[in-house]
Amino acid sequence: MLPWGRGAALGLAREAGSRGSRLSPGAGRTQEMGPEPRLPETALLTRRDRPLRPERPGGAAGAERGRGRSEGAELGRSSARRRRDRAHRGDSLGDAVPVQRWASPRSRPGSGPPPRPAALLGSRRLPAARGGGGGGLRGRARPAPRLPGQRRDALAGAGRGVWGAPVMASLRTADSRLRSYFKENYIPQVCEALLCGLLITCPEDPLKYLQKMIITIMESGLESLLWDMCIDPSMKPKIRRLSETYMEQLFGLDDQLMTPELMIKACTFYTGHLVKTHFCIWRDIAIPLINEENILAEKMEKAIEYDNFRLQKYVFRLWHSYAAGQKKLLTEALLRIRKMCHHYKLIITLTKWRDKARYEYKKREDELMLKHELQLRKWRSKVKVAAKEEPIPPEHSLSKASLLGGIPECDISLLPERAVSQIFYYLTLRELVICGQVCHSWMLMTQASSLWNSIDFSKVKNIITDKYIVSTLQRWRLNVLRLNFRGCLLRSKTLRSVSLCRNLQELNVSDCPTLTDESMRYISEGCAGVLYLNLSNTTITNRTMRLLPRYFPNLQNLSLAYCRKFTDKGLRYLNLGNGCHKLIYLDLSGCTQISVQGFRNIANSCTGIMHLTINDMPTLTDNCVKALAEKCTRITSIVFIGAPHISDCAFKALSTCNLRKIRFEGNKRITDACFKYIHKNYPNINHIYMVDCKRITDGSLMSLSPLKQLTVLNLANCIRIGDVGLKQFLDGPVSTRIRELNLSNCIHLSDASIVKLSERCSNLNYLSLRNCEYLTDLGIEHIVYIFSLVSVDLSGTNISNEGLMSLSRHKKLKELSLSECYKITDVGIQAFCKGSLILEHLDVSYCPQLSDEIIKALAIYCIYLTSLSIAGCPKITDSAMEMLSAKCHYLHILDISGCVLLTDQMLEDLQMGCKQLRILKMQYCRLISKEAARRMSSMVQQQEYNPNDPPLWFGYDYEGKPLTKQEITPLKEDEEITVTDSIYSGEEEVV
Repeated sequence: MLPWGRGAALGLAREAGSRGSRLSPGAGRTQEMGPEPRLPETALLTRRDRPLRPERPGGAAGAERGRGRSEGAELGRSSARRRRDRAHRGDSLGDAVPVQRWASPRSRPGSGPPPRPAALLGSRRLPAARGGGGGGLRGRARPAPRLPGQRRDALAGAGRGVWGAPVMASLRTADSRLRSYFKENYIPQVCEALLCGLLITCPEDPLKYLQKMIITIMESGLESLLWDMCIDPSMKPKIRRLSETYMEQLFGLDDQLMTPELMIKACTFYTGHLVKTHFCIWRDIAIPLINEENILAEKMEKAIEYDNFRLQKYVFRLWHSYAAGQKKLLTEALLRIRKMCHHYKLIITLTKWRDKARYEYKKREDELMLKHELQLRKWRSKVKVAAKEEPIPPEHSLSKASLLGGIPECDISLLPERAVSQIFYYLTLRELVICGQVCHSWMLMTQASSLWNSIDFSKVKNIITDKYIVSTLQRWRLNVLRLNFRGCLLRSKTLRSVSLCRNLQELNVSDCPTLTDESMRYISEGCAGVLYLNLSNTTITNRTMRLLPRYFPNLQNLSLAYCRKFTDKGLRYLNLGNGCHKLIYLDLSGCTQISVQGFRNIANSCTGIMHLTINDMPTLTDNCVKALAEKCTRITSIVFIGAPHISDCAFKALSTCNLRKIRFEGNKRITDACFKYIHKNYPNINHIYMVDCKRITDGSLMSLSPLKQLTVLNLANCIRIGDVGLKQFLDGPVSTRIRELNLSNCIHLSDASIVKLSERCSNLNYLSLRNCEYLTDLGIEHIVYIFSLVSVDLSGTNISNEGLMSLSRHKKLKELSLSECYKITDVGIQAFCKGSLILEHLDVSYCPQLSDEIIKALAIYCIYLTSLSIAGCPKITDSAMEMLSAKCHYLHILDISGCVLLTDQMLEDLQMGCKQLRILKMQYCRLISKEAARRMSSMVQQQEYNPNDPPLWFGYDYEGKPLTKQEITPLKEDEEITVTDSIYSGEEEVV
């Protein structure tokens, strides 16, 4: 067998065929006759017969080379004669295999061994070889052994019986009908099944076995024939014993099988290639080299040239790396120089900008100071002119003309009537009457019916008369929609006139001591369309309760706060007739006479209640809430301030409601468990007010952290809350929704909480950290990063001037409380005011170290101030209040309690400058006379005045001098300043 596989032989055969296609026509005819196997003539030569080493053509070597060529030609001719003799004798393979010519014209006789025919390479290729009992798959077919006395000629004749007859190696050369016959009758498959059965079962009688299997195949049909059909099921192998390739070779149905023709072509190509290779090697060795020294010199020159090139290449690489390094260093140096230049330019630019900013800042400061001085001078000149005029006697100071106040700087009469009428919508009843007395056109505008839809008599309750009320109601009875008589001392006849307002929708008669059941009967008979009714703090009884469901079928808002004369029976009347089934809001604050049965009556009659307020009711228990929540399942808002007996069970009872607002205060029975109910049952809650609930801990905040709709959280005075709970609360989704956070008196909070707030609460608007003693300036600096913040309360903390300077960078704060902050000084307040030009509310009460400088800073920078508290600041004088009155014309609320150095001059300045002042507190101002306070009371809506010396807990005496610790006696209870109405009131009537 050849030393290569079938694939390699096929490749060589194809290459040989391609080369043979380029032969002459004679060669083509030779191929048609069939291949001619032959041995190379050089193989037939002995060592002495082989040609000698050739020499140069010009000498002996050339002659020797010529002789060698002639000898080779003779050998070729003799070899050709021998082949012809063998062909005539029929010897060897002449009859079985046609003669193969050399394909390549460059091939010469003697260039290699002859190719071996396919019949000699494998006996299974040629059936004739198998029939003759020829050898195996490798090597030539061995001839039959000679018998004793037998000659070679006899064996040759016997060989011709095997090889001489033409044999068909496969079906490839057979007729197409024969090939179709084999395929249509499944001859290869039948043979494969029978052979596999014989190989596996090995029967004793193969013929009977074949007969039996053939019958089985005939019965089963050829279509269902399988290769293992003739094998017993217990002996069936997993792998086929006969490959498909073997069967294809056996029957020759595959066109890609190796054929003798292809094998002969492959052998021919391989032999020619081998002869060419050996001849070239022999030629290189046999032919002597010419001019070896020259050749060696040329080689040395090439070697030297190559070595020089390598050296130059190495040097060039070194130079290239050095140049690249120098270029890199140069680039880095240029970058550093450029960076330094850019840095230097930035320094120059920033220096110029800083100088320019300082200049502009100083210029702005100078302009503000100049403007302040000019306005102050103008103010003082105006005050002097007013002082030279004849003073108005006290009896005329409260006349109708005095209600006009000062002459306005803006001439409203120049505005169009439509704009003026729009301004009149925002005026009170008193101001509207005054405007009607200005001119005839204004009087006509004040008579517009739309201006009298809402009448508030409570703001003029001290100067208005019953006669004016009756006349007003009679005139505008068809236009009045809202009436407010809160705190008015009216006669029963006046209250009956309310029944004239048939279109009335809102009525407030709270705090009216003269209101009786009879008055309510007249009102109810004439005003059936009332939607809002406020009867708080009146003396109504069950009789009035009986009228409500009968005459107010559309009532939606009812307040019975502090009405203690009706009973549970009166609440049962609410279910009479049509009942108060449309009631949405109910206020029962202070009605301690209501029992559990009363709440059941409310639940039976008012099932649609959504907002429930029950304040100052110590008798309220969990059973009351349970009785109310059984049928009132639409409750969304509850307010239980001052109900100490409510516990966690109340929240469990309210689990059927969809609460959105909860307000509790002063309760010691509520624990962290109630917040678990809130998280579980009220996922949409947005307002939680739990003030002074001592048992609430950090666990409550952790329960509230998953709430996504919570916007208001007030946990003031919950002293057990610390940094851990607040951190867990802010780590939840609630941190991005919270708008208002009150943690006053949560004394365990520190700077870490402020840092967390600045990181998580991006939408926080109101923040209260009052009396959080562990807060320092380091934590307060992070408040600046809560950009949405507009109000902050840092009273009672350790904030200093540095913290105030940090807060001044916020620029958006409108409200700041710094009460009882003893580390701040005038410098800190001035720095804060310079950066807070939109400040509206400032509380620096009980900071005795502050002086007039803070008022000056407010007057210069914060001219839009509306609320100011400087109570407990004994260093404030009249000169500071003069500047405040001259600049802050929008001031509404002013607290100067404890400012012992203020005099009546301050009140005169306020009357001239702060015409919008509404609330004035002057407790413990001993230098302010009662007469001046009485005059001032007519200019404001609410006033508190006390000429006594300041109490000891203020920390200073009546002259403003600080007291020693021995002089300050401890007090058992803290005194409280309550807001009460002015002790002075006007006696004039508005007609």
